[in-house]
Order: sequence, then C-alpha cells, then structure tokens
Amino acid sequence: MKLEPIVISLLDTDLYKFNMDQVIFHKHTDLCGQYFFKCRNKDVVFTPEMVQEINEQIDHLCTLTFKKEELDYLRSIRFIKDDYVEFLRLWRPIRDYVTAELKDGELVIEVNGPLFSAMQFEIYLLEIVNEVYFRMKFDYEKLKKSAEERLDAKIKAMNDGTYTFKFAEFGCRRRLSREWEDVVVKRFVTETKNCVGTSNVYLAMKYNVTPIGTYAHEFVQMYQGIDSIPLAYTNHYAMKDWYDEYDGDNGTALTDTVTTDLFLLDFNRSMVNNYTGVRHDSGDPYEWGEKIIAHYKKYGVDPKTKLLLFSDSLDFDRAQKLYDYFCDKTKVSFGIGTFCSNDTEEKALNIVIKLQYVNGRPVAKLSDDIGKAMCRDEEYLGYLKRSVEFRLKREAKN
Repeated sequence: MKLEPIVISLLDTDLYKFNMDQVIFHKHTDLCGQYFFKCRNKDVVFTPEMVQEINEQIDHLCTLTFKKEELDYLRSIRFIKDDYVEFLRLWRPIRDYVTAELKDGELVIEVNGPLFSAMQFEIYLLEIVNEVYFRMKFDYEKLKKSAEERLDAKIKAMNDGTYTFKFAEFGCRRRLSREWEDVVVKRFVTETKNCVGTSNVYLAMKYNVTPIGTYAHEFVQMYQGIDSIPLAYTNHYAMKDWYDEYDGDNGTALTDTVTTDLFLLDFNRSMVNNYTGVRHDSGDPYEWGEKIIAHYKKYGVDPKTKLLLFSDSLDFDRAQKLYDYFCDKTKVSFGIGTFCSNDTEEKALNIVIKLQYVNGRPVAKLSDDIGKAMCRDEEYLGYLKRSVEFRLKREAKN
C-alpha cells in the first residue's frame, strides 16, 4: 500500500450496520446479497493506481478482527445482544466476497455473499474509495487546510447562536479521511453543545458520545427478495421484525424505501405508538414533515411526543430552516454527513454501494426522489412501481 491503512478498526462504520445485521443474524441467515458501487458524479476518473490502492486497502481490511475492548463496547449498547456480539467475535470480512476493478474506464465494485456478512462491507469500502481518491487526486494537506477553515466557521456559528439545532455527525461514508472525521467529531463534541453523537461507532467509543443510527434502505429492500412477502408489503414485515427484535427500543423508522405514501399505509396505530419517530431521506422535507405530522394526528398521537429526523443532503443552513419551521410542532433532529466530514474546496464524491439482489432476485429502492432510485433490472423496477401503485389506488378507495 502507498497509503497508511484507512480502516484500522471494524467499529469504524455506521451503527445501523450492526443494528440491521443483528436482525438478519436472528431471523434471516438464509439470505444472500449482491451489492454494487455507483459514482453519481460526472467526469470523476479513478486511475489504475487508485484501483490498485483500493484493492490493497481491501486486503488489509480483511485481516482485521474485533478486539476485546471493541466487543465489550458493543455489549454496552443496550439493544445489542450477547449472542450477536459472540458471533462478531468469530466474524471477519472475507476477501473472496469483494471485487474491485476498472471496466471501460469506470470503477466497478461488487460484494457478493451471505447477507449477514456482505452488508458489512458497504461503509468500509466507501471509506476506502473516498480517502484513496482524495489523497491520490489532490494535494491532501491543502484540502485539509480548507476543511479546517470551514470547520472553524461552523463551530463559531454554533457558539454565537447562529445555529441552535441539535444534530448527529453521519459522515463515515463520504469523509475526506479517517484522520479528518476524527478531528471533526472531537471538535464538535468538545467545542459545541449542538452535536449529540455520531453514527461512527469507533469514534463514539473513543470520545464517549452516543452512537446513533437505526436502519437503512437495504433493510426494507431485503424483504423484496423473500418469496413469501408481497412487494407492496415489505415495510410491514420490516417494521414487524424490527419491533420484534428491539421491543420498541432503537425505534426510528425510515419512510421512503418504496415511497413514504406506501410506508404510511403500514405505519398503522400500533406502529405509530411502537416507534419513537421517523427519518426523512428524500423528497421535499417540508411536505414530508407535514404529511407525517398529519398522520400522527390521524391516530390521536401528539406530534410533539415524536421525532422527525432529517438526513437528506443537509448543510447547517438547511437544517436551521427546518428546525425553525418544525420545532414548535414536533421533536426535531438531524443527521448531517458530507457537510461535516468532507467540506473542502473540492467537490465531494457522491458515491453509494447499494443492495441490488437478494437470493438472486432483483430488489430496488424507489425513494421519494426519482433521482435516487437504483435498480439494475428495469423490468423488475417497473413491476415494483406497478405493485406500489396498485396497492395505493386500491386502499385509497377503501
């Protein structure tokens, strides 16, 4: 490797990876998944030297295992269970599950393996790709200096009252570097009163702050690959399994995997009361928030007792406007990622690794924003859309 190891701990990932994996470990070990990388930026070039470094960093990643103190930390999280931690004692990333190569000038990364193992690669791989790209493409010290100046301004604005909202740092996947995310989290939690935690489990442990996260789109998508589950009812089964696992704890539901309108059909009286809140990740956040508040009121629930968590491409100005609009109507919090961990003079990468097949069956995210939809099988995507539309129309008549 030309660079220092990028991932040095298997805790250097988002909390929701462990949350989702625990449910899979207890209920769905028979599922296999395929994940694919996509760079949404135009004109980004990954060189052969970068790809070689990415592969060597993956080689290093697959030598890691959990240390005793890391396992003990996971046990200290109230909803992580002992049998799952014991499984992690045995688990390690398996190199055979991952390929990374250049094809026709594009970086192609695929992860293929048992879902309980394959899903863990996503954040590690995104961390590796980001850091390799920015260190090998640009003058890293110059980038870091511009990031420092912007971080100084953010902290000053928090401390002078410009920004009054609370947020969690969600920056693992698109960070400038491991070193820089560490600086960002340390400074936010020690120099401001606004940062309530981080999604990065390693940094939460290091700085004794709350690790934050529930589940991602892939968790709901996973149910599309189970033969016995109708496509338009995947939210129902996902939320039921989640509640069975966590018994009301760790209860923030993601609404937009197969559109928020469909989600609300399954977010019934029982689920409304069982979940502490919901997360926004696509579509107009104001329309979404009003829709959610109206849904709570429909079931006689005071919206002020529930949490709206916004996490869609936020910066601090957008977050403050959302906070000012909703703070008297409901509890409000924010998950803010790239703006915290990779705000430099250069444009951040918009890269994802998404679940696309489960047990050989295509799966998809529809989202409330058509630009975020991702599926490798257009015929299946059309079928999923028709299934969603059919149920929405049918239930609108009832």
